[in-house]
Amino acid sequence: MARRELEIAIEAARAAGAVIREIYETPFTVRHKSHDNPVTEADLQANERIQRIIGKAFPGDGWLSEETRDDPSRLRRSRVWIVDPLDGTKEFVKHIPEFCVCIALVEDGDPVVGVSYDPIRDEVFAAERGGGLTVNGAPTRVSEQATLGSARVLASRSEDKRGEWEPYKLHMQVELTGSVAFKLALVAAGRADATFSLTPKNEWDICSGTILITEAGGRITDRDGTPFRFNQRDTRRSGLIASNGHLHQAIRELIARCST
Repeated sequence: MARRELEIAIEAARAAGAVIREIYETPFTVRHKSHDNPVTEADLQANERIQRIIGKAFPGDGWLSEETRDDPSRLRRSRVWIVDPLDGTKEFVKHIPEFCVCIALVEDGDPVVGVSYDPIRDEVFAAERGGGLTVNGAPTRVSEQATLGSARVLASRSEDKRGEWEPYKLHMQVELTGSVAFKLALVAAGRADATFSLTPKNEWDICSGTILITEAGGRITDRDGTPFRFNQRDTRRSGLIASNGHLHQAIRELIARCST
């Protein structure tokens, strides 16, 4: 159990969320780190808040964040915090309220604490290893949907715009939703049945969601069915499948058929 770590992660997520809400309601400048990769003051200020709170509480732990230059010394640490201070910046910029703060702690590659905070709805999705998932303190689990044709499956707007979801729309109820981490939180809480992506994701996109899903009774893997390990030298993963568990194999088989 990691009760203090979870409490600090929630504190840091709420502090970051306060910054994000404030900037969301005012004019702000958008820059681009690379093509189709925006960043705002909300990302940077939220990152600073989280790093300050966690660094003060656990100064010996490693750190990996989308908005901090990577320090390879993290690879020598058994405990590393993996953070996306604002997952869903594209939605934030467009004022689509589908984004969240993501904070996770991994020990020897496995997530032991995860928090995804929706600052607009003030919802804290939180999990610690062996403790289950809560949403604002209430125990929550994945859905029981076992039929893929009736399943609500969350999809990326940008992936759909590129046509990547067309082969799947006849086989499930596809709903376009922002932010990878936001989608994972919704699946963990039973508000959707699955999500998947064949587009590469970074560790900070999926780490908090990984423990949310597993502690809620679901399953999350790469497209080949392999569980994730975190704090790797290469932070990118080739894709993901996250489900309530009942649908996982059916989704894997469908992806295999549609990819040939």
